[in-house]
Amino acid sequence: MDCIFCKIISGSIPSNKVYEDEQILAFHDINPQAPVHVIVIPKQHIQSADEVNEFNSPIVAKIFEAIPKIAKQCNLENGYRIITNIGNDGCQSVSHMHFHLLGGKKLPESIV
Repeated sequence: MDCIFCKIISGSIPSNKVYEDEQILAFHDINPQAPVHVIVIPKQHIQSADEVNEFNSPIVAKIFEAIPKIAKQCNLENGYRIITNIGNDGCQSVSHMHFHLLGGKKLPESIV
């Protein structure tokens, strides 16, 4: 596959890891949009949230179980935002489902 996130998972592209377990990897975004900007991905290639189904939804549940741990590790005590983009109109830049964990300051309401 030519997926940059799959290459990060395999270790062929380095990343600044924040969290990792058997199913999930989280790393700092190389173009942060907030003081804390972490990308959280499943290790299984799922193109986008549009492809979540009964077979892979447990992985998504595991991601949402891990996010509070990651947020705590990143000292996001006052809150944070989770965003996922889907498809071209949603500005999905990498075709591997991922969640942006943003925080570290009061975020503007215009980022929805």
